[in-house]
Amino acid sequence: MQLREKIIKSLFAFAMGLASSQYLLAEVSDFSCGSLSNAYGPYDYRTDKDKLGIVEGAHLTPEVLNLSRGKTAAIGADIDYTLRAFPNHHPALMAMVRLGEKQHLIKPIGAKYSVECYLQRANRFRSDDAMAKMIYANFLAKNKRGAEAIKLLDEVVELGEENANLYYNMGLIYLDLNQYEKALNYAHLAYRMGFPLSGLRDRLKRLNKWSEVPVEN
Repeated sequence: MQLREKIIKSLFAFAMGLASSQYLLAEVSDFSCGSLSNAYGPYDYRTDKDKLGIVEGAHLTPEVLNLSRGKTAAIGADIDYTLRAFPNHHPALMAMVRLGEKQHLIKPIGAKYSVECYLQRANRFRSDDAMAKMIYANFLAKNKRGAEAIKLLDEVVELGEENANLYYNMGLIYLDLNQYEKALNYAHLAYRMGFPLSGLRDRLKRLNKWSEVPVEN
């Protein structure tokens, strides 16, 4: 009996280790990540603001966003409902990513799809949503998939959106990918537009990669 318990514990620890390391095992495609059709929506988080209240009030409460307690069921189920109604809901996407990290699961408890599927669905739903692409790129960078992250960031640049928060987060991702010149340039763009947090600049300074002027391209 003791041997059997040891084997079960070893298998469980191995499975948890696979889940917590990277999200490379999840199949991500239009087929595996499901249809975007939904009973309510799907709606665009950026423009369909009049449809947000009913979903956020019933499912995306502060407790759900903080990952402390579900509203109607498991936390993952409430975030899933939100992301099926609004596939590119930025706070919900970030909450689903954090939930996967917290639970060390590819597919969080209560979720219908894997974490990466929700990111893929957002990009499929609205390929012109720069922030959704940035959230996906950050996920890929954290999971050691730098080439894919850079491809998405290139798509963000092509969209030509000017946004201090977007530039700041792009700088952070490029910094995580050790692309210091791009990180510096996006830091300058963000601060020039009045971004208030100094974290990106501070990290660049600690690495001796900060300059008071951006790098010439």
